[in-house]
Amino acid sequence: MNAAQINAFYAEAFPGASAHVEHADGKTARLRLPFNPNSTRPGDTVSGPTMMALADSAMYALTLSAIGLQPMAVTTNLTMNFLRMPGRADLIAEARMLKLGRALAVGDVLIRADGAESPCAHAVVTYSIPPKKGG
Repeated sequence: MNAAQINAFYAEAFPGASAHVEHADGKTARLRLPFNPNSTRPGDTVSGPTMMALADSAMYALTLSAIGLQPMAVTTNLTMNFLRMPGRADLIAEARMLKLGRALAVGDVLIRADGAESPCAHAVVTYSIPPKKGG
């Protein structure tokens, strides 16, 4: 699946989601989450749960771009490291596939505030790939 196909699927399956897939090619994916003041925490910065959801969404988009539309691919693990506060900015998530197997997809995601060089968070995410029917 390409970015446009994933965005169309996200719009139907997750109508409230605001992250936009800018690129997805099976090896890497890039998502943008527009800044939303409703997603801030004390300290006037984007909240940790918002960044975790973005990391998960980036890995889901990457997995779908590698295996095709399999809505039941699910997160089995997500480890998040918060490195610095992103402030009030759009967030950019860049995911890369570390290993794609028959049953699991493992990748990592760097999240940066738009325009920032250094990441504000890093995640390692594993997705379970549903078995193929009849196989």
